[in-house]
Amino acid sequence: MKHTPAIRDTHDKPVIWTVSISRLFDMFRDIMVEYDVSADIEPIHMGFEEAAQYLKERLQTERCDAVIAAGSNGAYLKNRLPVPVVIAKASGFDVMQALARARKVSPAIGLINYQETMPELADFKATFGFPLEQRTYVTEEDARAQISELKAGGIKVIVGAGLITDLAEEAGLTGIFMYSATSIRQAFDDALEIARLTRLESARGRHHPAAESLRAKHGINDLRGDSALMQATRKSIALFARSPATVLLQGETGTGKELAAQALHRESTRARQPFVAVNCGAIAESLLESELFGYEEGAFTGSKRGGHAGLFEIAHRGTVFLDEIGEMPLALQTRLLRVLEEREITRVGSMRPIPVDVRIISATHCDLVARVKEGKFRADLYFRLAVLRLHLPALRERADDTLPLAVWFLKHALAAIGVRPHANLHAEMASCGMLLQPYAWPGNVRELRNLMERLALFLAAEPLQALTPSFVAKTLPELSITENTPAISTKQSTPESLEQVMEKFNNNRDAAADYLGISRTTLWRRLKQKS
Repeated sequence: MKHTPAIRDTHDKPVIWTVSISRLFDMFRDIMVEYDVSADIEPIHMGFEEAAQYLKERLQTERCDAVIAAGSNGAYLKNRLPVPVVIAKASGFDVMQALARARKVSPAIGLINYQETMPELADFKATFGFPLEQRTYVTEEDARAQISELKAGGIKVIVGAGLITDLAEEAGLTGIFMYSATSIRQAFDDALEIARLTRLESARGRHHPAAESLRAKHGINDLRGDSALMQATRKSIALFARSPATVLLQGETGTGKELAAQALHRESTRARQPFVAVNCGAIAESLLESELFGYEEGAFTGSKRGGHAGLFEIAHRGTVFLDEIGEMPLALQTRLLRVLEEREITRVGSMRPIPVDVRIISATHCDLVARVKEGKFRADLYFRLAVLRLHLPALRERADDTLPLAVWFLKHALAAIGVRPHANLHAEMASCGMLLQPYAWPGNVRELRNLMERLALFLAAEPLQALTPSFVAKTLPELSITENTPAISTKQSTPESLEQVMEKFNNNRDAAADYLGISRTTLWRRLKQKS
């Protein structure tokens, strides 16, 4: 497929590409005419690796502000393109309409979603006795396997996205497409908003290594787990999202505090505004002030001509997520308190206050109350940050989630390296449950994900290897430590504990920082304080 790049004025309309290989392509093409005045939109009939390669080549010489795709194709492109990828999603109303159409075909219905099921439909099924079977898929091969299984179980009609409905009809079943024009228009609206923000930041020349993203990539369903604790956590997030108050997220390293922060933003009225994340422990103290509050031209040696907008300015009307808030220096704590009380910031080197409207979500794995008592954290700031508080449970506190999470992570890790998951993967992992359950999981969900990625790599190296307890024990020797390892506590930040940790890892700072759940910069700072 050849393409001759058009010469575009850098100040013309936003450029949006839609990418699809299924019947969604026609819907994109039909609706894009409604946005001709607002954007330059081009439909591209490709998917997955072919689309990623083609778009990367074009992006070397052309501008694109946002890409719109859906389902597994969208997820594939999202991690492989240097431009924002908007995932078109079917709404709950879309799904209910699709199920109603499916019911006219057959009372036995299957619904297949990319990556995750829809928990609310389980309640619907139980309440109304609706015969519905839900499945998830990662790869096309996985989708085919799910369809074959449903067909063998007597399912006659399957609801899903374009790939699923195409494969269902290929298997001799009826496929019901679940996207509506309203949902596709929402994707176009989101892409236009992202394009506006992207071009605004580009025009102003704002580049912040501290800001990981201007968008929240994760939603409430990314906090996986069906245990009572996780259900309560998701309900709290949905409730807190309705309030503009500050939120303090507490929990051990690896429990998903940043996921929770992004979900809070996505569920709130600020969802379409910037989400700016900054790790207070990963930036040198001398730089953190200017990154957060910005600076005026000539404020210090090396300052940019024209000055530099801070993260609070960039996040105006949106959310600022301050991770490792316990590591913020006392001097900056005073300035942060002013932001919370006065709703304004002052750039370094300036006397002029700048109004800002931001919601602040902070997170810590340390005991802030103890740090207040030690004089290392301002009590007034603590109470201003902790209007709403949410504890993210450790994995060992919700042991029932361990096996389902392990299966989910392993399935996706295998797909990421192009390996088809075993047909009986869940049963094989269940046989290894005696290894997973006793382990204390000091690194929590992050550790589980990392171990499943390692397991996937070793399985890929031996395609005929069954997923047996002996193979898992050999590949993941950590799991043989069955004693109840205590959670990583704030005691590790004392000089004696720090010395022991450094000795344990032969003074390897990267390993020690990872073990303590802190950044290398924070570890360096604590070592310096000790010396």
